[in-house]
Amino acid sequence: MHYRLRWPDASETLCYSPSLIIQDYLRPGDDYPLAELLTRVREATRIANERVQAKFGFTCSRAGDQLLQTEARAAAFAADARVRVVSFEPA
Repeated sequence: MHYRLRWPDASETLCYSPSLIIQDYLRPGDDYPLAELLTRVREATRIANERVQAKFGFTCSRAGDQLLQTEARAAAFAADARVRVVSFEPA
């Protein structure tokens, strides 16, 4: 599952989640304060990785890399910035 984020500078990032659980944490069209977005993405990634671990015996390195990229991108913005979830897209 991919999800598209629009950052405060109007740039967009296509992100990856190995599980549909991300849909329980983010909603297209909603804006999230930066800290809340990161909390939601971290929790969804943790659950997704637990599911992958249970099924395959290892976690999803791509999901971990995506989380690091999202956190790095977020660091460029002020703490009170808001990020929009644009859409979900099939992987």
